[in-house]
Order: sequence, then C-alpha cells, then structure tokens
Amino acid sequence: MGAGQSSSGSHPHPPARALHILRVTPSSPASQTNIEAFFDFVIGLEGDTFSSRKTLDAAELERIVEAHEGRNLSLQVWNSKNLETRVVNIVPSRAWSLAAPNSREPDTQPSLLGLSMRMCEPEFAIDNVWHVMDVLEGSPAESAGLVPYGDWIIGWSGGVLGAEGDFYDLVEAHIDKPLRVYVYSYDFECVTYSIGGRD
Repeated sequence: MGAGQSSSGSHPHPPARALHILRVTPSSPASQTNIEAFFDFVIGLEGDTFSSRKTLDAAELERIVEAHEGRNLSLQVWNSKNLETRVVNIVPSRAWSLAAPNSREPDTQPSLLGLSMRMCEPEFAIDNVWHVMDVLEGSPAESAGLVPYGDWIIGWSGGVLGAEGDFYDLVEAHIDKPLRVYVYSYDFECVTYSIGGRD
C-alpha cells in the first residue's frame, strides 16, 4: 500500500450505499493516494462508517472536506475487487487546481480532493462491463490501444453504463466524434482512459 494507507480488513459484503469514485483527476490530492477509480467506494470516515445511522452522502462529505482543507482527512474506502475496506489519508487542497486550471470544468469551484463521485449501490455499480475479445486492424479500438482478452471497458467519461444496451447506444451517439472510455487492464491492474470513435 502507498504511504499513509492502512488496511481495515476484509468485508466480503458490499455496503448498501456508498459514494462510487468515477474519476481521479491527475495532479490532485487524490492522485497522490492509492484510490482506484470505479473499483473504490467512499463509505465513511475513519472511526465512523455511518452504517449504523445513515449513509455518508456527497453533500455531507463536501462539508467535511471543506472543514479539513489543509488538514489530514481519513476516508474509509471499500474496494470491489478485493472486497476490503481500508483507510486512505488525504489532505484536501485547492492549490493543485489553481496551478492546473485546465483540470476542472469551466465555471466550477476547484475540487479539494480531485474526485468525481456519485451515490450508488455498490453491489450493482459495475454490473455492465465489456470484455474486449477482438480488435480489428485499423479500427478506432486499435488506435486507442485496446488489448484483446486483457482489457475490459467499465465505463465512460460520463460515468458508468447502467444496462446492456447502453454501450452500443453510446458508440452510436459518438460516430465520427471522440469517445473517452474507462478501461481496466488485467495485465497492469489499473484503470486508464482510451479515446476512440466507432469500431
């Protein structure tokens, strides 16, 4: 584990509801931790999982993060790959986004963590993934560097895909336009962005 990270043990059953981490912005405080997009879920704070009274929601987490600007914050994070909960120490800061203004959307407040999240039910959050079985020569998939058998498409820049037909609809909507998808690589055990059009 990375510096400042500690394991809290195995939790084979997913939490009922949690904040699903969809994106970790480069150069952000979150990028300096071992937080993993799509497979990690924020379930609470160290010492308080919220499970006994309520679920930690995005608005409450935002208030807590604001109150910890420049100070250590210990998040409890559940991982859907290894079914374990760990503590991730992170220091909320605006400095990184002011130094890299292109890292955020126009007319939005700078993120203190550099995370994009949504409330969800982790048990069903990654139901629809697509295993790359073949990559045709000269196709957008080949240009994007997708690897047959080793890569899984697990979402896109707009979030996760909620039903079997969503991926095909998404590709159809991006004919001759760039489409950014999240790809999990089995070989490198990491999530990356790939950019392509229609294959």
